Amino acid sequence: MQQITLNVQGMSCGHCVNSIEGNVGKMNGVESVKVHLDTGKVDVSFDANAVSLNEIKEEIEEQGYDVEN
Repeated sequence: MQQITLNVQGMSCGHCVNSIEGNVGKMNGVESVKVHLDTGKVDVSFDANAVSLNEIKEEIEEQGYDVEN
């Protein structure tokens, strides 16, 4: 299992948290997702053999947020 913390811009409310945690959490290979609204960070634990980091970033960006590298 791989653990990464992403910097995500544009999150401001509970809906943002639910959107990211819900959609990323449903992805095959993602074990857990935790959004930290106050710091603009998203912790993701995932199986790199099942899902790539780029796929996770793309899913967050599809929800309307910007992921910083």
